[in-house]
Order: sequence, then structure tokens, then C-alpha cells
Amino acid sequence: MGVIKVPTNFNIDLEFEIPEFYRRMIALFIDMVIEYFYLRIAGEIYSSISEQRNYFDMDARYDLWAIGLMLLLPIMLYHIVQEITMNGQSIGKKIMGLRVVDENGGKPGISQYLIRWLLRLSDLWIVMIIFFLLSGPRLDNIQTIFIVLFGVGFLIADIILVVSSKKGQRIGDLLAHTILIRTNTRSNIEETVFQEVADSYVPSYPEIMRLSDKDINAIKSILETARKKGDFNMAANASEKIKAHLQINSSGSPFDFLDVLLKDYNYLSTK
Repeated sequence: MGVIKVPTNFNIDLEFEIPEFYRRMIALFIDMVIEYFYLRIAGEIYSSISEQRNYFDMDARYDLWAIGLMLLLPIMLYHIVQEITMNGQSIGKKIMGLRVVDENGGKPGISQYLIRWLLRLSDLWIVMIIFFLLSGPRLDNIQTIFIVLFGVGFLIADIILVVSSKKGQRIGDLLAHTILIRTNTRSNIEETVFQEVADSYVPSYPEIMRLSDKDINAIKSILETARKKGDFNMAANASEKIKAHLQINSSGSPFDFLDVLLKDYNYLSTK
């Protein structure tokens, strides 16, 4: 299992675990199985509807075309909708403990998800090829064979990149500047910073609101990582950099200081 280091704004590197190749393949296989069975169900629905239509009626043909497109939309949007709504995961990724994150460790933007989606067409092609092969039609024309070869070639190129790339990135990841990580890592700086804070709480450092959301998430991850590893120096270094940046004076423990900063942020950001 590979590990990469991502620098934060506090010049402290956070570690991310790159998933083993077999995990990625199993996640992809799970998603493909789901997509395949959806296509089988959609195909049955389409056949049932088409049998009741008059093929000589142009309006009926347009209706069938629209129905076919609507039935294909869920399979076309499968990955992008799930990754946006499930915090960088699809069903397969969630089962295998994987997540898409930005190269800097944060949550990718919608534009990044879009780029990944546009360049993962090989997955969809493979699913549709398998579906059509098992459904009966033969690959007996040059255009169909070319599409099959192109889809397979694109998938092979992705596999080669994943295996050979230091960050395990496929073509879509390289252009979208995203990576796939194990979700058991504690260093994802876009995990929620939400904490329950009493209404009577009195913030100690209102200056915290001058930091960006990314900085706040980085503080949380640094605090969690430092506590997990018992690394006093990591917490102390982060504390000193924050104090200097915000011009704060504090003589308390670095762990307590960072913890108070997060509580102050939670209180002030909801008021």
C-alpha cells in the first residue's frame, strides 16, 4: 500500500494511504455489476413499452427515443451523482473503503467531478458492451468493433496509469487533479469540523474567523493526527504558526489551544 504526503498551509505534511490495485478493481467491478443489472431491468422496461407502440407512427418513435434516453440517464449519471452526493464515493467505493479527494486532500469541486466523469466513459462502454454481448447482438460491423476496441484501449490505458503512477491516478484523475484514497486514513482535511458547542460557550479567540475553511479543516486533521501519533511537536508547530499568523498570545498546551480554536470556530460560524 502506497502513502503520499500532502502539505498544508502550516507547512505540515499529512499522510494519505493510496489503495491497493485490487481494491480499486473490486470497487469498479461492484459498480459495473450494479450498472449491468440496471441495464437489464431498463432493457426489459423498454421492450415492454416498445411492444405497445406503433413503429409506423413518427410520434411514437420520438416517444420511444425519449423513453430510451430517460432510461439511460441513471446509468450515464451513476458516478457523478453518487460522488457529488456521497462525498467522493460510489456504492463500490463505499463498500471497499475508498474516496475521491482533491490532490491537496480536500473535497473536490463539482468541476473536478465533471472532468473525472467525462473521462471515465471506458467504464460505461465496457458495461454496455457486456450487456449487448449477453443480450444476443453480434459485433458484426466495423464501427461497433472500433468503439469496442477504443473503449477497451482507454480502460487499459487507465489501468497502466494507475499501476505506474505514484499517486495511483487514472487519466481523469490526472486532468481533474484528484486522487483516490483509503477512507480509514485520518488525514482527509475535508472531514467535517462540526462539534457540539453549548449556547453559553464564550469564544476565546474570535480571530479564528480570519482563517479559511480549508485552514480550519487542516487544523482539525493536524490535531487528530498529532493525538493519534502522540506527536507533541506537530501540534506545537501548528500552534506557533497559527499564533503568529493571527497574532494570538497563549501559553497553554498546543493540543488544548487547537481544540479551543475548533470550538471557537464552531460557535462563531453558527451565530
